Amino acid sequence: MSFVMPVLNERAYLRRAVETVLAQDIAAPTELILALGPSNDGTTELAHELARADARVVLVDNPAADIPVGLNLAIRAGRYPTVVRVDAHSELDPSYARRALQTLDRVRAANVGGVMQADGRTPFQRAVARAYNSTIGLGGGAYHGGTQEGEAESAYLGVMRRDVLEEVGLFDESIRRGEDWELNLRIRRAGYRVWFDPSLSVTYWPRESWTRLVRQFAATGRWRGELVRRFGRGNSLRFFAPPALVLTIILAVVVGVLQATGVLTGWWSVAASLVYLPVIAYVVLIAGVALGSGGGRGWRDKLWSAAVLPTMHLSWGWGFLGGVIVGARDTVDTSRLGSRNTPLP
Repeated sequence: MSFVMPVLNERAYLRRAVETVLAQDIAAPTELILALGPSNDGTTELAHELARADARVVLVDNPAADIPVGLNLAIRAGRYPTVVRVDAHSELDPSYARRALQTLDRVRAANVGGVMQADGRTPFQRAVARAYNSTIGLGGGAYHGGTQEGEAESAYLGVMRRDVLEEVGLFDESIRRGEDWELNLRIRRAGYRVWFDPSLSVTYWPRESWTRLVRQFAATGRWRGELVRRFGRGNSLRFFAPPALVLTIILAVVVGVLQATGVLTGWWSVAASLVYLPVIAYVVLIAGVALGSGGGRGWRDKLWSAAVLPTMHLSWGWGFLGGVIVGARDTVDTSRLGSRNTPLP
């Protein structure tokens, strides 16, 4: 099996991610190919150290820094018929690859994925993890907590047949976010199965700060807007909820200003006030999630949850609107890059 991992500024997570890949309990030859972007936090030096310690770790340079470019470089450098995408922020159970390969053969799928089980080390990161694991947080995709095995729209990370990847053309290097969804769309349109197996679980460590979370979700939303421009109704309706929320809030603010200044009065004002209802419903929903078991245990956890959920939704929705209106253009996810706004030094 060829494990492929794009890497950029991941020193805090890379060693553990690599260790869990190399510890896979599978009776087959394996390799881990790291596609190294131009990191500035010591990640590259750590990657070379890990490669010297284990011959199964192979390094390829990814000067462009983009994830799909790095994935394609790693896939082409691999030798084995099964490709396993892994993330530097992920940790695999020792049986992950073996179980995934069994499922791949059992259901005759081209790509198999499981559940993204987000976790956190700090109160903020744990709040983000709870949001990831919640249906409310990320919109109910199967890999965010699904329990029913079956065909899926996409797959988290993915254990893929190399021959199918080569047939459909690998990852689209013009797409910087949502590249996995687009690849799985081509796989399904080519007549192959994408399969969700809830017995496969991957630990994922989300962003550690508010600004990085905002930058990640704004970029992801922007690229989803671009994918809507390219593929239209091929996109699930759930992707349209955050931008609808943003538009509703903007409309509610406009109505409020018009009412406060006396421009909107009488029955017109009463009718326009209906726009407040979905905003109020959203606030009640977020409060209910935060105050319930999904918001954590103490008041600190619940306050973080109440702040993180709308941060994710509004950042994603605002980015989506920009992507639909003008396209993603050269938008990159800079959430791994500190204060820099470009993936390159």
